[in-house]
Amino acid sequence: MDEDRRRILAMGGGGFTMESTLALDRFALELTGKPVPRICFLPTASGDPREQATRFFERFSSWPCEPSILSLFHLGRDRIDPREHLLAQDAIYVGGGSMRNMLAVWREHSVDEIMRAAWERGIVLAGLSAGAMCWFEGGITMSGGFAAAVTGLGLVRGSLSVHMDGEPERLPVFRQAIATGRLPAGFAADDGAGLVLRGTELERCVASRVGSRVISVQADGEGGTVERELPVTPLPGALPAPGTRPAPSVASATVDEAFGVSELRALRGGRHRWD
Repeated sequence: MDEDRRRILAMGGGGFTMESTLALDRFALELTGKPVPRICFLPTASGDPREQATRFFERFSSWPCEPSILSLFHLGRDRIDPREHLLAQDAIYVGGGSMRNMLAVWREHSVDEIMRAAWERGIVLAGLSAGAMCWFEGGITMSGGFAAAVTGLGLVRGSLSVHMDGEPERLPVFRQAIATGRLPAGFAADDGAGLVLRGTELERCVASRVGSRVISVQADGEGGTVERELPVTPLPGALPAPGTRPAPSVASATVDEAFGVSELRALRGGRHRWD
Protein backbone atom coordinates (compact mmCIF):
# COMPACT_ATOMS: atom_id res chain seq x y z
CA MET A 1 0.00 0.00 0.00
CA ASP A 2 1.29 3.51 -0.85
CA GLU A 3 -0.23 4.84 2.40
CA ASP A 4 -0.54 1.88 4.75
CA ARG A 5 -3.65 2.35 6.90
CA ARG A 6 -3.03 -0.78 8.96
CA ARG A 7 -2.31 0.32 12.54
CA ILE A 8 -1.51 -1.53 15.75
CA LEU A 9 -0.97 -0.02 19.21
CA ALA A 10 0.80 -2.61 21.37
CA MET A 11 0.98 -1.57 25.04
CA GLY A 12 3.43 -3.07 27.50
CA GLY A 13 0.86 -3.15 30.29
CA GLY A 14 -1.67 -1.13 32.24
CA GLY A 15 -4.67 0.00 30.21
CA PHE A 16 -7.96 1.25 31.59
CA THR A 17 -7.41 -0.73 34.80
CA MET A 18 -4.63 1.73 35.74
CA GLU A 19 -4.50 5.54 35.73
CA SER A 20 -0.89 5.40 34.50
CA THR A 21 -2.05 4.44 30.98
CA LEU A 22 -4.93 6.90 30.59
CA ALA A 23 -3.11 8.75 27.78
CA LEU A 24 -2.48 5.51 25.85
CA ASP A 25 -6.15 4.55 25.97
CA ARG A 26 -7.12 7.96 24.63
CA PHE A 27 -4.41 7.66 21.96
CA ALA A 28 -5.96 4.40 20.72
CA LEU A 29 -9.07 6.40 19.81
CA GLU A 30 -7.04 9.17 18.17
CA LEU A 31 -5.32 6.66 15.88
CA THR A 32 -8.66 5.97 14.18
CA GLY A 33 -8.88 9.54 12.88
CA LYS A 34 -12.63 9.48 13.57
CA PRO A 35 -14.45 12.14 15.66
CA VAL A 36 -16.62 9.51 17.39
CA PRO A 37 -14.99 6.13 16.74
CA ARG A 38 -16.60 2.79 17.44
CA ILE A 39 -14.39 0.73 19.73
CA CYS A 40 -14.97 -2.85 20.87
CA PHE A 41 -13.25 -4.46 23.86
CA LEU A 42 -12.43 -8.20 23.94
CA PRO A 43 -11.67 -9.46 27.46
CA THR A 44 -11.23 -13.07 26.22
CA ALA A 45 -7.76 -13.54 27.71
CA SER A 46 -9.05 -13.20 31.27
CA GLY A 47 -12.29 -15.14 30.75
CA ASP A 48 -14.59 -12.16 30.05
CA PRO A 49 -14.88 -10.96 33.69
CA ARG A 50 -17.58 -8.41 34.48
CA GLU A 51 -15.07 -6.21 36.34
CA GLN A 52 -12.99 -5.60 33.20
CA ALA A 53 -16.09 -4.81 31.16
CA THR A 54 -17.22 -2.32 33.81
CA ARG A 55 -13.85 -0.60 33.90
CA PHE A 56 -13.73 -0.39 30.12
CA PHE A 57 -17.12 1.34 30.02
CA GLU A 58 -16.14 3.60 32.93
CA ARG A 59 -13.18 4.95 31.01
CA PHE A 60 -14.33 5.01 27.41
CA SER A 61 -17.89 6.19 27.97
CA SER A 62 -16.47 9.50 29.21
CA TRP A 63 -14.87 10.16 25.81
CA PRO A 64 -16.49 10.81 22.40
CA CYS A 65 -16.71 7.24 21.15
CA GLU A 66 -19.14 4.31 20.88
CA PRO A 67 -17.81 1.57 23.18
CA SER A 68 -18.98 -2.04 23.08
CA ILE A 69 -17.96 -5.44 24.46
CA LEU A 70 -17.61 -8.75 22.63
CA SER A 71 -17.77 -11.62 25.11
CA LEU A 72 -16.99 -14.90 23.37
CA PHE A 73 -17.98 -16.77 26.54
CA HIS A 74 -21.51 -15.31 26.36
CA LEU A 75 -22.39 -15.39 22.67
CA GLY A 76 -25.45 -17.50 23.42
CA ARG A 77 -26.72 -14.80 25.73
CA ASP A 78 -25.68 -11.72 23.76
CA ARG A 79 -26.51 -13.03 20.27
CA ILE A 80 -23.69 -11.09 18.61
CA ASP A 81 -22.10 -12.22 15.36
CA PRO A 82 -18.34 -11.77 16.00
CA ARG A 83 -17.40 -11.13 12.38
CA GLU A 84 -20.18 -8.65 11.69
CA HIS A 85 -19.59 -6.78 14.94
CA LEU A 86 -15.78 -6.60 14.81
CA LEU A 87 -15.61 -5.54 11.18
CA ALA A 88 -18.02 -2.69 11.92
CA GLN A 89 -15.57 -1.10 14.39
CA ASP A 90 -13.02 1.67 14.01
CA ALA A 91 -10.84 0.19 16.76
CA ILE A 92 -10.61 -3.16 18.55
CA TYR A 93 -9.09 -3.22 22.04
CA VAL A 94 -7.83 -6.55 23.42
CA GLY A 95 -7.31 -7.02 27.14
CA GLY A 96 -4.72 -9.00 29.08
CA GLY A 97 -4.80 -12.44 30.63
CA SER A 98 -3.62 -15.74 29.20
CA MET A 99 -2.41 -15.38 25.63
CA ARG A 100 -2.46 -19.16 25.16
CA ASN A 101 -6.07 -19.47 26.27
CA MET A 102 -7.18 -16.39 24.37
CA LEU A 103 -5.80 -17.59 21.03
CA ALA A 104 -7.31 -21.05 21.54
CA VAL A 105 -10.77 -19.52 22.07
CA TRP A 106 -10.28 -17.11 19.18
CA ARG A 107 -9.50 -19.98 16.82
CA GLU A 108 -12.66 -21.83 17.87
CA HIS A 109 -14.71 -18.79 16.85
CA SER A 110 -12.52 -17.83 13.85
CA VAL A 111 -11.67 -14.54 15.58
CA ASP A 112 -8.01 -14.99 14.60
CA GLU A 113 -9.08 -14.78 10.93
CA ILE A 114 -11.44 -11.89 11.66
CA MET A 115 -8.61 -9.93 13.31
CA ARG A 116 -6.48 -10.26 10.20
CA ALA A 117 -9.40 -9.08 8.06
CA ALA A 118 -9.97 -6.12 10.41
CA TRP A 119 -6.29 -5.16 10.29
CA GLU A 120 -6.23 -5.35 6.50
CA ARG A 121 -9.29 -3.06 6.37
CA GLY A 122 -7.51 -0.42 8.43
CA ILE A 123 -9.36 -1.00 11.70
CA VAL A 124 -7.00 -0.02 14.54
CA LEU A 125 -5.93 -3.00 16.66
CA ALA A 126 -4.92 -2.07 20.20
CA GLY A 127 -4.13 -4.16 23.22
CA LEU A 128 -2.16 -4.48 26.42
CA SER A 129 -0.03 -7.33 27.73
CA ALA A 130 -1.44 -10.50 26.09
CA GLY A 131 -3.49 -8.18 23.89
CA ALA A 132 -0.24 -6.54 22.73
CA MET A 133 1.90 -9.65 22.22
CA CYS A 134 -0.75 -11.52 20.24
CA TRP A 135 -0.23 -9.49 17.05
CA PHE A 136 3.44 -10.51 16.85
CA GLU A 137 5.02 -13.85 15.94
CA GLY A 138 5.49 -14.59 19.62
CA GLY A 139 5.99 -13.29 23.14
CA ILE A 140 6.65 -14.27 26.75
CA THR A 141 3.71 -15.54 28.79
CA MET A 142 3.34 -16.17 32.53
CA SER A 143 0.09 -18.10 32.16
CA GLY A 144 1.77 -21.40 33.12
CA GLY A 145 3.12 -19.92 36.36
CA PHE A 146 6.55 -19.11 34.95
CA ALA A 147 7.95 -17.13 32.03
CA ALA A 148 7.86 -19.05 28.74
CA ALA A 149 7.89 -18.31 25.02
CA VAL A 150 4.56 -18.60 23.21
CA THR A 151 3.47 -18.23 19.58
CA GLY A 152 1.26 -15.32 18.45
CA LEU A 153 -0.87 -14.54 15.40
CA GLY A 154 2.05 -13.22 13.35
CA LEU A 155 0.30 -10.22 11.81
CA VAL A 156 3.58 -8.36 12.22
CA ARG A 157 7.14 -9.64 12.19
CA GLY A 158 9.14 -10.11 15.34
CA SER A 159 8.29 -10.73 18.99
CA LEU A 160 7.26 -8.72 22.04
CA SER A 161 7.73 -9.09 25.79
CA VAL A 162 5.66 -6.96 28.18
CA HIS A 163 5.78 -5.72 31.81
CA MET A 164 9.54 -5.20 31.49
CA ASP A 165 9.65 -3.05 34.63
CA GLY A 166 6.92 -4.77 36.63
CA GLU A 167 7.87 -8.40 35.98
CA PRO A 168 11.63 -8.46 35.33
CA GLU A 169 11.71 -12.27 35.23
CA ARG A 170 10.32 -12.14 31.69
CA LEU A 171 13.32 -10.37 30.13
CA PRO A 172 16.00 -13.08 30.70
CA VAL A 173 13.64 -15.69 29.19
CA PHE A 174 12.96 -13.35 26.26
CA ARG A 175 16.69 -12.87 25.68
CA GLN A 176 17.33 -16.62 25.77
CA ALA A 177 14.44 -17.37 23.41
CA ILE A 178 15.83 -14.88 20.87
CA ALA A 179 19.43 -16.02 21.31
CA THR A 180 18.46 -19.65 20.67
CA GLY A 181 16.08 -18.90 17.79
CA ARG A 182 12.94 -19.91 19.69
CA LEU A 183 11.62 -16.40 19.04
CA PRO A 184 12.60 -13.91 16.34
CA ALA A 185 14.18 -10.57 17.23
CA GLY A 186 11.75 -8.15 18.81
CA PHE A 187 10.96 -5.64 21.53
CA ALA A 188 10.42 -5.45 25.28
CA ALA A 189 8.22 -2.73 26.78
CA ASP A 190 7.58 -1.24 30.22
CA ASP A 191 4.09 -0.71 31.57
CA GLY A 192 2.85 2.59 30.18
CA ALA A 193 4.84 2.28 26.94
CA GLY A 194 3.29 1.61 23.56
CA LEU A 195 4.60 0.57 20.15
CA VAL A 196 2.83 2.10 17.16
CA LEU A 197 3.08 -0.10 14.08
CA ARG A 198 2.10 1.02 10.59
CA GLY A 199 1.66 -2.00 8.40
CA THR A 200 4.29 -4.49 9.55
CA GLU A 201 6.89 -1.93 10.66
CA LEU A 202 7.48 -0.06 13.90
CA GLU A 203 6.62 3.58 13.30
CA ARG A 204 7.36 5.05 16.74
CA CYS A 205 7.19 4.44 20.47
CA VAL A 206 4.98 6.48 22.80
CA ALA A 207 4.25 6.50 26.52
CA SER A 208 1.62 7.59 29.00
CA ARG A 209 4.25 7.81 31.73
CA VAL A 210 7.52 9.71 31.42
CA GLY A 211 10.47 7.34 31.60
CA SER A 212 8.67 4.22 30.29
CA ARG A 213 11.07 2.32 28.05
CA VAL A 214 11.07 0.17 24.93
CA ILE A 215 14.16 -1.82 23.92
CA SER A 216 14.95 -3.81 20.81
CA VAL A 217 16.50 -7.26 21.27
CA GLN A 218 18.17 -9.35 18.58
CA ALA A 219 20.51 -12.33 18.50
CA ASP A 220 24.22 -11.57 18.23
CA GLY A 221 25.03 -14.87 16.48
CA GLU A 222 27.24 -15.98 19.35
CA GLY A 223 24.65 -17.26 21.80
CA GLY A 224 23.74 -13.88 23.22
CA THR A 225 21.75 -10.78 22.32
CA VAL A 226 22.32 -7.18 21.28
CA GLU A 227 19.97 -4.63 22.87
CA ARG A 228 19.20 -1.00 22.16
CA GLU A 229 16.88 1.41 23.96
CA LEU A 230 14.53 3.10 21.50
CA PRO A 231 13.32 6.73 21.61
CA VAL A 232 9.97 7.02 23.39
CA THR A 233 7.78 10.12 23.10
CA PRO A 234 5.49 10.95 26.07
CA LEU A 235 1.90 11.55 24.98
CA PRO A 236 -0.07 14.66 25.96
CA GLY A 237 -1.23 14.14 29.53
CA ALA A 238 1.53 11.61 30.30
CA LEU A 239 2.20 11.15 34.01
CA PRO A 240 5.58 12.21 35.42
CA ALA A 241 8.31 9.68 36.06
CA PRO A 242 8.06 7.73 39.34
CA GLY A 243 9.56 9.66 42.23
CA THR A 244 8.75 13.10 40.82
CA ARG A 245 5.92 15.31 41.99
CA PRO A 246 2.94 15.07 39.63
CA ALA A 247 1.44 18.24 38.18
CA PRO A 248 -2.32 18.75 38.51
CA SER A 249 -4.06 16.91 35.67
CA VAL A 250 -7.18 18.58 34.33
CA ALA A 251 -7.79 15.69 31.92
CA SER A 252 -7.65 13.09 34.70
CA ALA A 253 -9.97 15.09 36.94
CA THR A 254 -12.47 15.50 34.12
CA VAL A 255 -12.49 11.79 33.41
CA ASP A 256 -12.93 10.93 37.09
CA GLU A 257 -15.91 13.26 37.37
CA ALA A 258 -17.50 11.71 34.29
CA PHE A 259 -17.31 8.08 35.37
CA GLY A 260 -20.58 8.11 37.30
CA VAL A 261 -20.18 4.61 38.80
CA SER A 262 -19.26 5.54 42.34
CA GLU A 263 -19.93 2.10 43.83
CA LEU A 264 -17.08 0.67 41.73
CA ARG A 265 -14.51 3.40 42.39
CA ALA A 266 -12.87 1.24 45.06
CA LEU A 267 -11.89 -1.28 42.41
CA ARG A 268 -9.44 1.20 40.92
CA GLY A 269 -7.04 0.78 43.80
CA GLY A 270 -6.22 -2.81 42.80
CA ARG A 271 -3.42 -3.73 40.43
CA HIS A 272 -3.94 -6.57 38.00
CA ARG A 273 -1.25 -8.30 35.99
CA TRP A 274 -2.17 -10.04 32.78
CA ASP A 275 -0.03 -11.78 30.20
